[in-house]
Amino acid sequence: MRQYHLQLDAGDIGTYVLLPGDPGRSEKIAERFDSPRHVMSNREYTTFTGELDGVLVSVCSTGIGGPSAAIALEELCNVGATTLIRVGTCGAVQPELRYGDLVICSAAIRDDGTSYQYAPASFPAVASLDVVLALRDAAKRANHRHRVGIVSSKDSLYSEMEMDRMPVAGQLRAHWEAGRRFGCLAAEMECASVFIAAQVRRVRAGGVVGVVNVAGAEAEMPEDVTALPIDTTIDTAVDALRLLIARDRSF
Repeated sequence: MRQYHLQLDAGDIGTYVLLPGDPGRSEKIAERFDSPRHVMSNREYTTFTGELDGVLVSVCSTGIGGPSAAIALEELCNVGATTLIRVGTCGAVQPELRYGDLVICSAAIRDDGTSYQYAPASFPAVASLDVVLALRDAAKRANHRHRVGIVSSKDSLYSEMEMDRMPVAGQLRAHWEAGRRFGCLAAEMECASVFIAAQVRRVRAGGVVGVVNVAGAEAEMPEDVTALPIDTTIDTAVDALRLLIARDRSF
């Protein structure tokens, strides 16, 4: 049955799917596929399908934030997706992370709202180990600077970027500092929702995000959003799909 938001049907996608937020990145990612074709664009969801190593793979944008990302994952699963990888950007929390570094997300702090519509607070938002290892191995063999660890998934960008303007500034700063002290690597907006929804759907999910601003409450948005260091992130995600395809074939 054709899916309401994605406007996709069975056979339109592969079982392996990459999930950028920005619809404009779908085509950029699809350029790494063999014989890519545009399948559908509707709302924030732009989908391309192609092949990697003879296997059908796809990319579908999710828009910004947990609600639209969870919708994408649900409808992709409805038409056959079983392995999904978020591909995006993040803000560093740890000071040693540099612009352009990769963060491979092993789990996410649930600072979103969407995941609580799926599971209680005590349930962790954890990525699939298969996907984490594939992303790590892809980054290692390409010699990309990367860290593997926990990210924080937020629902409000500007409450992080402009904390002092918010009525709950003290609470926001305390939460940020606690995250830094217990080792949270970066902040982004989708992983917790994706990981929890994937667990409910019994599919594999993971995430790799590129650092696009400095650590701390005084972080600023990059001036040129068209020149973000996304190529390394995309290449790592695509190479991880190749590794997963090869490893899945061996079983």
